Amino acid sequence: MATEAVSEAAPAKLNLCLHVTGRRVDGYHLLDSLVVFSDIADRVFASPARGLSLVVAGPEGAGLQADSDNLVLRAARSMGVTDAALVLDKRLPIASGVGGGSADAAATLRALARLTGRPLPAMSDVLRLGADVPVCLACRPSRMTGIGERVTPLPPLPALGCVLVNPRLPVPTPQVFAALDRRDNPGLPDLPASALASAAGFAGWLAAHSRNDLVAAARAVAPVLAEVQAALEAAPGCLLARMSGSGGTHFGLFATPAAAATAAGHLKELHPFWWTEAGRILG
Repeated sequence: MATEAVSEAAPAKLNLCLHVTGRRVDGYHLLDSLVVFSDIADRVFASPARGLSLVVAGPEGAGLQADSDNLVLRAARSMGVTDAALVLDKRLPIASGVGGGSADAAATLRALARLTGRPLPAMSDVLRLGADVPVCLACRPSRMTGIGERVTPLPPLPALGCVLVNPRLPVPTPQVFAALDRRDNPGLPDLPASALASAAGFAGWLAAHSRNDLVAAARAVAPVLAEVQAALEAAPGCLLARMSGSGGTHFGLFATPAAAATAAGHLKELHPFWWTEAGRILG
């Protein structure tokens, strides 16, 4: 058990592809997705205290309430923690398709396990926090299937830089799924070893063999997302541009973090009111 504050990063979750393959009778959608994480991240701090509290800070924290339904507090309660002071440094946009809330919940679980010495909750309890929380708890390149409960590690990926772009328009996930025309699409083919030889080869395989089935529905909710896609595709050095999750954040993959930083600077000049950040894909 720690006696001083601990912290855990809550990296942005990127769905490199997202195939919607079915829908259960309880309404949950079945997915097949390759998921990676970026070093662009929120951060959760936990320290010993009497009672359980949460402070939301950071440049993206203004629209988020520190109430009992906040995923950070829900994660703490799922571990049976009643005495901890939590701070969420919010740097990822809210409702942006990069799993920010789920990543925050997963980071809280990791931080409180270190702070208190308690074990992580059972996976069934983790899943109750949200379908993306299990993959965010693993926080490594993975194939995610089912409703998110089946997480299979991927082989090592080539080094990749990334740019994340959000037009500052929240895109609520329920609205996107409600706008879907089809929910029984084909799944993802297995990722061959040959696709992992280089950044360009990996991006090329993704472009040829995978997709995001939520794109059309998300654009029906927020037409500006087509403009975001086009801007990223036109960025110098972009190997692949695609919407992540249910939107509205889009990612661009680049051969190096330096190439990503150059492209991000270019995009910030063209679209100064969009949220644009450069980083790298975590291995």
